[in-house]
Amino acid sequence: MGKVTAASQRRDALATLAIQGVFAALLAVYGTYDGGADASRRSTGNSTAEDDVVDKFYPMFQDVHVMIYIGFGFLMTFLKKYCYSATGFTLLLGAMLVQWAVLCKGFFHLDPVDHKIHIGIESLLNADIAVAAVLISMGAVLGKTTPLQLLVMGIIEIVAFTSNEYIGVNIFKAVDAGGSMYVHVFGAYFGLGASLALQHGKVLAAESGGGGGSSNEGASYTSDTFAMIGSIFLWLFWPSFNAGLCVGDERHRAVINTYFSLASCCVVAFATSALLGKDHKLNMVHIQNSTLAGGVAIGTVANMMVYPYGALLIGAAAGVLSVIGYHYIQPFLLRSVKLHDTCGVHYLHGLPGVLAGAAGAAAAAAAGERDYGRALHAVFPARAPGEGRTAGAQAGYQLLALGVSALFAGVSGAATGIILKTQVFADVPQECFFDDKLYWDVPEASSSSSHKKDQGDCGDDNNEVETGRDKVITSSDIPLNNQGTS
Repeated sequence: MGKVTAASQRRDALATLAIQGVFAALLAVYGTYDGGADASRRSTGNSTAEDDVVDKFYPMFQDVHVMIYIGFGFLMTFLKKYCYSATGFTLLLGAMLVQWAVLCKGFFHLDPVDHKIHIGIESLLNADIAVAAVLISMGAVLGKTTPLQLLVMGIIEIVAFTSNEYIGVNIFKAVDAGGSMYVHVFGAYFGLGASLALQHGKVLAAESGGGGGSSNEGASYTSDTFAMIGSIFLWLFWPSFNAGLCVGDERHRAVINTYFSLASCCVVAFATSALLGKDHKLNMVHIQNSTLAGGVAIGTVANMMVYPYGALLIGAAAGVLSVIGYHYIQPFLLRSVKLHDTCGVHYLHGLPGVLAGAAGAAAAAAAGERDYGRALHAVFPARAPGEGRTAGAQAGYQLLALGVSALFAGVSGAATGIILKTQVFADVPQECFFDDKLYWDVPEASSSSSHKKDQGDCGDDNNEVETGRDKVITSSDIPLNNQGTS
């Protein structure tokens, strides 16, 4: 199909409407209200136990909602010319894919009597969590893909995500309360696989003479400040993400453990950034992202008896790992294998998620009645009487779930990238990477760009005063991260 044109944009818009129509039709056939929301199943107006489900899950559902649409959206506004797209496309993907996630998860659990998907507040919370995986993947290809490519990527990913989660939860019976393996590891490596297959790193390397950067790929003082809004929202609400689907004492522990891990990670990330930074100055990329890594790293063990000091240690390890990843590993992978990761999802979600999976295996191996009492079988259902699984076996299945999640994500992501690279889809022109003007009417740019017939010629008329991270990257100036040079 070639590069993006007005005709391709119109075609993409019609395709988006068609996808929405298909989802509506599927929900008409398979969707129905859960018992607590179905008026036909209520014989009286009195409150029942089912009514308590809303009170139990809606507050944390709202917290996760804020993370998805404000946290993720604003965290990706660091690109100085891509703020409209970062927030707008996050809203688009979230609104579309939450419907698909409800359907895909429901197909694995159809009611055996009426063969319907019974939708309640838990369904919506689960769907939001699934969408988080897609938004993580979006961060790896941010600024280099069309909205339709993002939607198709998300549709395929939700199918792969729900399949992987079903295998991990129902077959391996691996515990992952905060979704570090099933959401963060999967989302990160799916996105990285797609980015590799799309070969964006090679395109950017050719543009910059081997450095792998773009003149648009950087932050301004204002865009970085907006990105910090997203980071702070994520930091504040992360305990709800990890504890949202837990109940009882597990939920209470998950909130405490996540908060301690985030606090420790934040402090250590600040210190590590200063130690590694030029003239020992803080790097805003580390502060926006690495301070959150503790929320990912504690996810798998959030509901386990790791104790507050354990949560502090896990958070500290995540802070160091994430900053080192942004500072050293990201430029190495960009230079060596041309892996371009716009938001650095590998270092906020991928590696901390692997750390979480390893911590989960260690915690499972050490779990016994001394720490858990009668709650042991609630936390680890596979160790209940009749199941016969030992602590060591549970630890092995935890590691198996981690490995399968990473492998399945990478392979399915690469396959998705190959699909998105076909002639069916228009490609974002190289000169329009990380630029809103291809898809948005940008007021401050309209006077100089409105008469351009070639939409691929995005131009460069952003006159905002920018930080030193915005210079063009050359072959001798590999960036410390993909969000701009230091």
